Formats: sequence, C-alpha cells, structure tokens
Amino acid sequence: MNEVLVAYFTMEIALDSAMPTYAGGLGVLAGDTVRSAAELKVPMVAVTLLHRKGYFCQKIDASGWQREEPCDWDIDKHLEEQTPRVTVAIEGRVVCLRAWKYEAKAPGGFNVSVFFLDTDLPENSDWDRALTHFLYGGDACYRICQEVVLGIGGVRMLRALGFNALIRYHMNEGHAALLGLELLDESARKAGRRTFNHDDVESVRRQCVFTTHTPVTSGHDQFPLDLAMRVLSREEVANMKEVFCCEGTLNMTFLALNLSHYINGVAKKHAETSQLMFGHYKIDSITNGVHAATWTSPSFQALFDRHIPGWRADNFSLRFAHSLPLTEIWEAHVAAKQRLLERVRQDAGVTLDPKVLTLGFARRATAYKRSDLMVSDVSRLKHIAAKIGPLQIIYGGKAHPNDYQGKEAIQRIIRVKECLGHDIRLVYLPNYDLELGKLVTAGVDVWLNTPQPPLEASGTSGMKAALNGVPSLSILDGWWIEGWIEGETGWAIGEDCKMGRGHPDRTACDAAALYDKLEHVVVPLFYRDRDRFTDVMRHCISLNGSFFNTQRMVSQYVIKAYFE
Repeated sequence: MNEVLVAYFTMEIALDSAMPTYAGGLGVLAGDTVRSAAELKVPMVAVTLLHRKGYFCQKIDASGWQREEPCDWDIDKHLEEQTPRVTVAIEGRVVCLRAWKYEAKAPGGFNVSVFFLDTDLPENSDWDRALTHFLYGGDACYRICQEVVLGIGGVRMLRALGFNALIRYHMNEGHAALLGLELLDESARKAGRRTFNHDDVESVRRQCVFTTHTPVTSGHDQFPLDLAMRVLSREEVANMKEVFCCEGTLNMTFLALNLSHYINGVAKKHAETSQLMFGHYKIDSITNGVHAATWTSPSFQALFDRHIPGWRADNFSLRFAHSLPLTEIWEAHVAAKQRLLERVRQDAGVTLDPKVLTLGFARRATAYKRSDLMVSDVSRLKHIAAKIGPLQIIYGGKAHPNDYQGKEAIQRIIRVKECLGHDIRLVYLPNYDLELGKLVTAGVDVWLNTPQPPLEASGTSGMKAALNGVPSLSILDGWWIEGWIEGETGWAIGEDCKMGRGHPDRTACDAAALYDKLEHVVVPLFYRDRDRFTDVMRHCISLNGSFFNTQRMVSQYVIKAYFE
C-alpha cells in the first residue's frame, strides 16, 4: 500500500445503480472522480460509509406527494469484506468498525480502492449498528456520530489496512472534517506529546485539501458545541476554539477550512461567492467535470469510436467533434431519445412522440433549484406549444426527506400536468438514479436548469447532456457561466434580469426570460432549422464535452492540490 499517496473522503459515492450509496450530485461527482483517478493512475484510495439502507427509494402517491422507503441492497454481491477492525469513541462508548472494498478499475489495469465503513457488527449496540445504515438520515446526534465514523474511523481504518504513506487527505465537502482531529492526534504522538498544539495544526494543514460544494448555509454541517463535546469527549475541541469552533458551534466547514492548505470551490463563480463567505481564507477554483465514458450514451460512444478513436483515454480529443457529420450526430441523438422514451413508456405508461421537442429537468428537488419555474405560467407555455411548436417535458429528482419545500415543488409540477392536459405532455419519473440519469441527460432535446443565482455551486447534469450533444437552456450560474456561448453551446436565461437574490421580481423576470427564449429562439430553431440546431449540438460536444470532464478536473487537483 506504500505507493498510495492520496486519500479521498466523501460521505456519499455513486459507483453502481445497484449500490444506492449516493443522494445526488455530490456522490455522482465522487464516483466520477474515482473513475478518472484510476484512468490517470493517480495513487488514490477513497473512504465513505456503507449506507446499508441506501438513501431512499422514492414513491410518488396519488396526490403527487413524495414518500420514502428503505432501499436495501446486496452488499456481498458488490463489495468484499476486509479483515481489519478498528474502533472509535462515541459518547464514551467503544464502537467497532469494519470495511468493505470496491475496486474502481480502469481499462489499463490500474485500480482505485474504495472502502465502505460499516458499524453493523455484533460487538456494537443496536443504535451504533445503525450508524452506517442511512445516508443523511436521523437527527443531529446521528449525523455527527456518522461523521466521527467517516473522519476519525476512516483514518484509523486506512492505517489498519496498511496505507501508511499517505501525504494528502482530500475532504469532498466538510462531512469528513473530523479526520483532522485524528491527524492532529497522530502528529502529537509522533512528537512525543499527549495533546496536540499549534505546531500540529500547521503539520496537518500541509496534508489536507478541502473542496467546498455549496454556498447554501444549510449545506454546511454544524453542531451545538455541547453535543459535539458529549459525542467526542475531547476538551481540546473547546480549548482550541480558533480551530474547532465558530459562533458556539462545531462547524465542519470552518474546521475543514482551518485544517487545509488548499481550498477550492467547484466553479469560478462559486469560488468568488465562497471567497465572500469565507473572507479569511484563500479560495481557488477547480470547475467540476463528469466521467465522459460513463455519461456518453451507447449511440454517441459508437459515433465517437468511428471518428475520434482514443476519446476515452483522452477526453480533450472530443474537440475534434467539430468535424462530425451533422447527419450522424442526429442519428445518434434519435437513438438516445428512443431509449429514453421507451423507459418513459415502461415506467410511466406514457407514450411520448419522438418528433416533438422534449425538454428535460432532472436533479435534486429543493427550493433554490426552482424546478417548477418552467411550469409557472401554464397559459404562456400552452401558447408557445400551440403557436410555435409542440412540447414535451420530462422531470425527475428526489427531495430530501425533510425538505418539505422540495416535496411541495414536486407536487406542484405533478398537479400542473392536469392543467396542461393534452396540449403538453408532462412526465415525472420517480426514483431518479444513475441509470435513469444516463437516459434522461442523453435523450432529451434541450436540458433545462433554472437555479436561483448564485446558489448553484457548479451543477454537472448539463455537462452530461453536452457529451451527448444536448444543449442547455440555463440560468447563468455555476459551470454554465464558463460553458455558455449564446447560440453555440446553448442559450442563457435571464441574462438581463439584474435583481439580486431574493428580490420578489427576480423569479418573474427569469420565468418571462425562459418563455421568451423558448418562443423566439429554441422552439423555432428546433422545428425550422434542423441543421443549425444539430450544429449547436456539435458545438456542445466539441467545446464543452471536451473540457468539462473529470479527466481535466482530476488533472487540476493533481497539479494544484495533491503534488504541488
């Protein structure tokens, strides 16, 4: 294990649709990161939690309300149990951990091991055994105990597995920030001290890398200090407040910031927003990407294989898509669309028309994503469909079990379907996962994204669409600020809406801009100038598919953060 130098810690990871160990974009990014690290032969190991009950299986009831069910999966079929056992202290109890291994294998034979931590052992109490059952489940006590397992338990498990040459610890969001506490203890022990001091803080800071993923306050885990003290039983946490405490809480984001020598946001705009939020820290940017081979549909893979051999090993070569024949691009798209529409027929019992312009919106359902912006003015939408050209809309995405605003947005969308009637076909596909995501991002004609700026840190679904030639129609936020060339890679929404976040007129302005762009640009282009529309698709691949991928992203982490 001595050759492995980088440890990547993440609360969730998407490696296989049969392994529901992810909730959304953060986990999908983690899975894509590991795949590209293997392809680039980065000496990396990854650590996460097992999540025996998964995130949840989404059911939509007759009223349009989301219901959650446990999502059990066959662990032995996908993972290999490891022999070592380690312990962590939680509220004064000794909790035993084991690990399960998954190998992310690259075509060249290089692997990156992913270890899933598990507390479901007979030595533990029933409550402790359930700590690795649910992703983002339970109350604050459950969550901080999970983060003890991930951060402190993760470092100890890596040591037990023989990973003793690690020089970098990359925290994918703040959930794993308590790994810093374990590294501080290790540093003190090496110096012959029983407790750590500021010299140890500097030593640990040189080893750690932190990627922050959201400007939304609720996305930053923080726990009351009395709860943290009860769970950790460590006086040093209270005594070294400048490292651990922020306004009377244990704030995992600030802990990660304080213990990292390199910090980055996940898009250029997000880094600027984060710099304003965390003014005492230097925030760099590495824009997210997606794993090209994973997210490119079979028909486009075949197209690329014919014309751009080697594109999987060198994603930058997709810039040569600029010379792909338009007819072959359209044929590949028609095949991807047929696969999606067949899945819609199977899952929803609805037969959509392959010749009708199909808009796609599928991502986590939460208030700032404004998933219902598209259907906020039914009469305007019907007017566009009747006067300019017919429309179909495919929705998907889960709301967090405690996110009632997100659930209400799903319900509003489903109820709008009745108002649209037969004028516009609308489908909401439940239980959005990796496989469904591949079909939807590749099979729609235009990809929608309508976040409330500047709350979209990056977003990656539009990148997946671009690999399949699907242009974006999106608010200028996150990655799209960098990927947008008007009329070439897609279209912007609301570029003239200058009101700030939360302004009562901002949503109305964005909705009007969305309908204007559909009515006057996107729908006419689709129906009246197919070659020009397909040329936009070609630019999506050559300009955005070639750049917004995890090969480029991981290479930047290697240069800027891992081995700088």
